[in-house]
Amino acid sequence: MTRDRAEIETGIVGLGNIGQYHAERLVDLGVNLAGGMDVAAEARTRFARRYDVDVYDDHHELYDTVDAVIITTPNKYHEEYAIDAFERGLHVLLEKPLGHSIESAERIADAAATSDGYAMVGFNNRFANTVRVVKNRIDRGDLGTVTHLEANYVRRRGIPGRGSWFTRRQVAGGGALIDLGVHAIDLALYLLGYPEVEEVSGIARSEFGSREEYAYLDMWADDAGPEGFDVDDSASAFIRCAGNRTISLEVAWATNRPATHEFVARGTKSAARFDLLDGDLTIHSASNIGPDHLEDTTIETRQNDTHTDEQREFFDRIISEGERERGNSIEEALAVQQVINGIYRSSEEGHTIAIGE
Repeated sequence: MTRDRAEIETGIVGLGNIGQYHAERLVDLGVNLAGGMDVAAEARTRFARRYDVDVYDDHHELYDTVDAVIITTPNKYHEEYAIDAFERGLHVLLEKPLGHSIESAERIADAAATSDGYAMVGFNNRFANTVRVVKNRIDRGDLGTVTHLEANYVRRRGIPGRGSWFTRRQVAGGGALIDLGVHAIDLALYLLGYPEVEEVSGIARSEFGSREEYAYLDMWADDAGPEGFDVDDSASAFIRCAGNRTISLEVAWATNRPATHEFVARGTKSAARFDLLDGDLTIHSASNIGPDHLEDTTIETRQNDTHTDEQREFFDRIISEGERERGNSIEEALAVQQVINGIYRSSEEGHTIAIGE
């Protein structure tokens, strides 16, 4: 049994900004960063120079040298790299979403189910201290029965560079919904205890990225113009789960409204409202002890690096060899992908979509 993070030879597939972000946290956690792989020579050179490790243009060569991999490639390539890793029995931390399409996600899930390696999908927002406090309050019954989640993950102007892989459906599989919505949907389902999703209804829109003349204050990377944009930049949806539990979803790269990352978990005893970015958390309730009155309790938490805590959990679970409860599973990531696919279908077909039929 591996007893220390330093004994886990770990590689990174995809050496761009996100790959380097993960690499920094591996080093901080004392994990053995053994090498990296990227199809781009420039990315390999930069990574090798920065971390003094071997780099490869073929992932099979990297996989020959490691026990675990972190996959940070564009969505379309998750399937190839993840399935090959699972077939070798490697441990895999796969950046969200599970795949660029529901079919690809299902193939990844099938491969993970028969692998000896441990798998985790990068739902890092679960590890925010604010979310941990809310989940603890829900689990111990402070909110009563949580029946509805308001999930908002909205930027005012945050479209990626048009023409990048984020804005091309063939590579990304979608736009704001699959990029930001995957986090919001996972977090809402996670706080509800991942009930079975029964049906979804939604609209995915492209209102800003396809326009030439609009102001893109927060766009990053080069801009290829509207011709480099064929995905959604916002989505609104309603998700119905077993037991009459529901989720209202708003996600956007660009809108004409203030940005928000606000979530509200509404329960029969109280509600928790929190913001993912600033960590604000308020518990809203009412009481008849004394005169009837409303209570709003503010809770302050320490801000934490969710990616570091996510990696810590990943490697600790590898070390424990399954002795701890294995959450954040591939099955849950597949459930999120089914919801995303259902929203896109609902938008295209103009009606509610039953999930699992």
